[in-house]
Amino acid sequence: MNDTYHTLILGGGLSGLTVAHKLKLHAPKHKFCILEKSNHTGGVIKTHRENGFITEIGPHGFLDNCEESKRILQETGLDQETVKAPLMDFVRYVYLNDKLNLIPQTPRKILMAPLIPWQAKLRVLTELWKPVLQGEPTVAKWINHRFGSALLPYVDAVFTGTYAGDFDKLTIDSVMPGVRALEKEHGSVLRGLISTMRKKKKEGGPKLAMPAMTSFPKGMVRLVERLAENLDPASELQLNCGVTAVTKTATGWEVIAGGSQYKAQNIVCCLPINAALKLLQGVDSTIPQKSVPEARILSVVFGFTNDVVIPPGFGFLIPEKEQRFTLGALFSSNMFPGRAPKDHVVFEALVGGRRHPEKLELDAETLTRKALKDMQHILGIDKEPVYTTILRSAGGIPQLERNYPELLKWQQSAQEQDPSLFISGFGWGGIGLNDMMKSGTRIAEALLNSSGKKYGAELKGVYF
Repeated sequence: MNDTYHTLILGGGLSGLTVAHKLKLHAPKHKFCILEKSNHTGGVIKTHRENGFITEIGPHGFLDNCEESKRILQETGLDQETVKAPLMDFVRYVYLNDKLNLIPQTPRKILMAPLIPWQAKLRVLTELWKPVLQGEPTVAKWINHRFGSALLPYVDAVFTGTYAGDFDKLTIDSVMPGVRALEKEHGSVLRGLISTMRKKKKEGGPKLAMPAMTSFPKGMVRLVERLAENLDPASELQLNCGVTAVTKTATGWEVIAGGSQYKAQNIVCCLPINAALKLLQGVDSTIPQKSVPEARILSVVFGFTNDVVIPPGFGFLIPEKEQRFTLGALFSSNMFPGRAPKDHVVFEALVGGRRHPEKLELDAETLTRKALKDMQHILGIDKEPVYTTILRSAGGIPQLERNYPELLKWQQSAQEQDPSLFISGFGWGGIGLNDMMKSGTRIAEALLNSSGKKYGAELKGVYF
């Protein structure tokens, strides 16, 4: 095979599917093809269905506060299929000091909640006068410096839930560049937030509101299935077609994939960050690092008859200091309807992460027994489950640790130097589904409009 395209998209995950969707929608004559190494699209997005239980192997949903994602749902008709769980209505917990602590979702309620002593709350206010930490501090060091040690267990839980990470290794410049930018510009995060809110109020922007977690009746796989539905498998989507080499030529790009050669004017690399770095080493020798660390987790799923009552809300997270076997749990049947058979409940215990990769090597019986012991203790369950299974994701979660900002600078520089090269995918600037849809949309816009836009660090909300 020797095909020539306007654009080759390397990787059929959510960002690659987004680019393809936008190109097909807005430029029908733009010839493109997705090259995907596996036999399915969607990357880490997979839904497990068994015995009437619906659980997720990858992401459980995405927040409805991203304009690019909203637009994709409207364009595909998926906005008529969504199921939502508003964060304001669904509480979350942190397991601390051997009990579940409910986390309020508004500043006033957080201030009044007995989560930390009043002296520690007053310590938070001294952030207004704390000097800016120089260098590339870890999240733990930065939080301790700016807000005090009392918040550390809760922040640990946040980054356990987001990255399955270790906040003594994740860096604040990597995981929260928007917050770090506020600190550096205003000398204080609180002062920067106040200034931002005043500016938005003056400009008449929308009021801040809590978003909702979004999914679909039969699981998250519906999103990627819908994006792939309109792609021509003969010309626009090649499965079982792993990319082994990429070469820049005088007229464009040559790609070897699945034993065939492809040519294109543009390359959009939508591979997970480590796969992309491995492939792009042959294109640019100035890449500052060959890989980033990854964390892997698995889910131990438990189904019970509904005489077992699980707390209301999304679930709970466990900071490392509690020394439990699991990282927390997601109350799947609380979040969205139809996740368990009638008169049953289902939830997922999370195991592994950056700190404890050795737990992933345990046999199924040991994993199930240890996870169940945690859940029975924490949730007060005295019954045995009627259903269990173990779900393992094929991919790891990129850990945004030291020197990651330098990698993003290289990414931006490489794209500026070569307007025919675009780099996106899992771990490039984010790991959320909204991040993937946003970056895919922006790449499609740049391909069609030659906009070459730059985007600064975004200020993202922090949700448990």
